[in-house]
Amino acid sequence: MTETTGSTATPESGNPEGTDGAAETTPAEGESRRKRSGEKKSGKRAKKGAFARLALFYRQIIAELRKVVWPTRNQLMSYTTVVVAFVVVVMAFVSGLDYGLSKASLWIFG
Repeated sequence: MTETTGSTATPESGNPEGTDGAAETTPAEGESRRKRSGEKKSGKRAKKGAFARLALFYRQIIAELRKVVWPTRNQLMSYTTVVVAFVVVVMAFVSGLDYGLSKASLWIFG
């Protein structure tokens, strides 16, 4: 990211350059005013019951799983073969290191 010195336009602030940000309230000020005036949250941010939140969570899971591109059976078999082969190679390497280091420690320390 490149920043220019003195620029007030940031995607986070939403203020274009040249506008006066002093007239606007910050979210913290707005929250404290809302709490003092007794207003309740509404819309998407309203507090929902436990079952409603759980149902929404599962609906979102199902929606995300529908977006997944599932591998074919042949792809799955080849991916599994590659992973198993890699694990066997790493196991052999670690076993060889373990065997060699144990023999070296026995030779050094008796």
